[in-house]
Amino acid sequence: MAAVAAFAGWLLRLRAAGADGPWRRLCGAGLSRGFLQSASAYGAAAQRRQVAHFTFQPDPEPVEYGQTQKMNLFQAVTSALDNSLAKDPTAVIFGEDVAFGGVFRCTVGLRDKYGKDRVFNTPLCEQGIVGFGIGIAVTGATAIAEIQFADYIFPAFDQIVNEAAKYRYRSGDLFNCGSLTIRSPWGCVGHGALYHSQSPEAFFAHCPGIKVVVPRSPFQAKGLLLSCIEDKNPCIFFEPKILYRAAVEQVPVEPYNIPLSQAEVIQEGSDVTLVAWGTQVHVIREVAAMAQEKLGVSCEVIDLRTILPWDVDTVCKSVIKTGRLLVSHEAPLTGGFASEISSTVQYYRTQGHVPNKAKRWNLKKGLLQGSSKENGHLLLKMFCMTGQRIQRTKC
Repeated sequence: MAAVAAFAGWLLRLRAAGADGPWRRLCGAGLSRGFLQSASAYGAAAQRRQVAHFTFQPDPEPVEYGQTQKMNLFQAVTSALDNSLAKDPTAVIFGEDVAFGGVFRCTVGLRDKYGKDRVFNTPLCEQGIVGFGIGIAVTGATAIAEIQFADYIFPAFDQIVNEAAKYRYRSGDLFNCGSLTIRSPWGCVGHGALYHSQSPEAFFAHCPGIKVVVPRSPFQAKGLLLSCIEDKNPCIFFEPKILYRAAVEQVPVEPYNIPLSQAEVIQEGSDVTLVAWGTQVHVIREVAAMAQEKLGVSCEVIDLRTILPWDVDTVCKSVIKTGRLLVSHEAPLTGGFASEISSTVQYYRTQGHVPNKAKRWNLKKGLLQGSSKENGHLLLKMFCMTGQRIQRTKC
């Protein structure tokens, strides 16, 4: 405590020395500017703060999956987990506080129903949670790990991108942890501040070997989560936390699947293509309605649903039809996944064609399920676009 007090006193003395003294040199490069912004510009930035408003729009009640029940998003997640535990005796759920239901109540009642050996708490160690999940999945069991907030997934980043994503490729498809699914609440909720509001999907979109999924509604959440759990590749399933209770619609009681890596055109249009995922889908649906009403602009709205591997075909075909693309995502300004979508679409627009699926999924064959051997070598078919030249790298 004495050291802390001494350090605090030193900072106060520096501050008292004035803006031109050592305090300026200490803080000017970062702290006083708050995320690299000058203090003088802070007031103007506060006035420019942008807040997206939306109203959740439920999908029509599905009729092809049997009996339905009104559920919000967290109840739909609970239903999917319940279905998985009932169907698969090897399935286990683990994470911080999941035994009593979790902070968002997504696992409520599952420990009582399936026992403490299948639904259990872990220490507060994200790296350990994912590492433990990889070990369970390698044995052939179904591992469903929960990271309490997506903001805290970064301690597990090495385990996800260097272990889980590469396990199949590194072993020549002799071993894999494809039965691992990592769930995590994602996105802003209005009062989450720095550490409970982030959207980190773009970090993982850089890494082949995993699948990344973000649903927009309770119906989508259950079907996509069940597909992630049953998929033979490690998946990250981000759940928009602002929709946990705000999104309510009819959801089938029985299990069903929504295919991964297939975007959904939820509104046809002819003038511009609007692409989003998660919460932002509802924002752009309202934008599309406003554009039609006030400007007479016909918008085609696409929910990407799967971030990696994403559905290039659906998006490119839509842009060829409309000639314009707008991508809206809940993420930082730089390096967001929207840049990947726009650059890919622009590349294929300049080539005058839509990519075929053979080119689109070659990278998956190296690191996701379906690795191939050729001439005794395991090939990681990484397509490096340099003009029109496609290079295949042999490992």
